[in-house]
Amino acid sequence: MNPDPRRRLLVIGIGAGDPDHLTLAAVKAIGRADVFFVLGKGPEKSSLTDLRRRMLDEHARPPFRVVEAEDPWRDRAQEGRSGYTAAVHDWRSRRADVYERLIRDELEPGRTGALLVWGDPALYDSTLGILAEVEERGTVAFDTEVVPGVSSVSALAARHRITLNQVGRPVRITPARRLREEGLDDADVVVMLDAGESFTEVAGDGVWIYWGAYVGTPDEILVSGRLPDVAERISRLRAEARARHGWIMDTYLLRTFDGPVGGGADGSADGASGRAPSV
Repeated sequence: MNPDPRRRLLVIGIGAGDPDHLTLAAVKAIGRADVFFVLGKGPEKSSLTDLRRRMLDEHARPPFRVVEAEDPWRDRAQEGRSGYTAAVHDWRSRRADVYERLIRDELEPGRTGALLVWGDPALYDSTLGILAEVEERGTVAFDTEVVPGVSSVSALAARHRITLNQVGRPVRITPARRLREEGLDDADVVVMLDAGESFTEVAGDGVWIYWGAYVGTPDEILVSGRLPDVAERISRLRAEARARHGWIMDTYLLRTFDGPVGGGADGSADGASGRAPSV
């Protein structure tokens, strides 16, 4: 008789895209799993699934299984906070249906399953909330362990060679729709999930942007500089990248300086070479 009949589920943060961002804890966790659950996001994002596969080829211990399922469609056309919230809750509930089925039907009691989550599972990722909903349903019992990962926010700061905070000042992390509503305050602002290029609506000559797309991957694009100087260029790069790949995954930091801002001859730069004053 198996001394531990409960199912175990590992939620493993795998970093922003660079396979070298896997922590030792993540590598060890991958080696412990018997079954890996992968939700596909369509052919245009097959490169994300391929990267997960390469990680498993390198770090998973045979014999293991990979079980794929289709990620439920999400309505992204809803306007307003209430419509957006309702659409997210609907999508999460349908995703919980998928996880519930996978855990119940594909993970035997006493075995360990794993979900490989981009970035860090605790930052702007729905996996833990969805698994909590599955647990609340009470249809299948499992224990969850979370392995933190390198977030896209940490990777962005590292690639631009900056700190996320200035001395004695706070940092706010927000989705782009809240940036439109609330604007900038006394905090530096990290903006995520910006499909509508909210940075183009931010005014101020003293605002700098540190932007990155596909951070940590071979397709990485980085731009930094005074926001008025580089906003148009970032918009063009985003459009070109989306057309080329079929999708884009980007984030950025907006920083306001009280004094003069340095940098290149035109106040902007590609990559991590555009430097504002030390903080």
